[in-house]
Amino acid sequence: MTNVLRGADAERRDPTGTIRRISVARVLQALVLGACALSVGVAAAFGVVSVAVMALVLLGLVLARLVATPASLVALSGTVLLVAAWASVFDLYSRIGWLDLAVHASATGALAAMGTSALRRTGILSAPGSSSTLVLSTTALVVGLALGVLWEVGEWAGHTYVDGDIGVGYEDTIGDLVAGGAGAALAGVLVARRRNTSRDATR
Repeated sequence: MTNVLRGADAERRDPTGTIRRISVARVLQALVLGACALSVGVAAAFGVVSVAVMALVLLGLVLARLVATPASLVALSGTVLLVAAWASVFDLYSRIGWLDLAVHASATGALAAMGTSALRRTGILSAPGSSSTLVLSTTALVVGLALGVLWEVGEWAGHTYVDGDIGVGYEDTIGDLVAGGAGAALAGVLVARRRNTSRDATR
């Protein structure tokens, strides 16, 4: 009987299950951050470039946490970016034709979502109406395209100065930017829906 009463009391204090979801998200976030840190060490067996890629992933996630990015978003984005990084290490992009575009879409979407979240949480995106689906989707698209351009510049630099096997070219660049833009726009819609759902749940 006591356990039933305690359960009912907990349900009254947290009717939407928010606290439980946050706890799970934080555990997943810790696991992903730990996997990123471990990957930096393991990548040493594959060369300096692999270590640098893993370190960039870890740095990005740490910076996301510094601006209080939701733990669930950090965990999801970290997982996507880790898969993308290890796919590069094992040269999967040259073996699986569709993987490059899939990774550009998902990774750019994840980065755009974190970037949009950071803009909101730091107060840069705080004007009235800035939480609408249109504004968040547009912001995520702009952030995603900007990051996509930087990504392509990084690929060109890697191809030119580090490893000539890194795939570059007009069609590759355009395809990557289109895939990344689509992923970023979708991420903006999902961020807006999540925000609206959370806001409705607290009313």
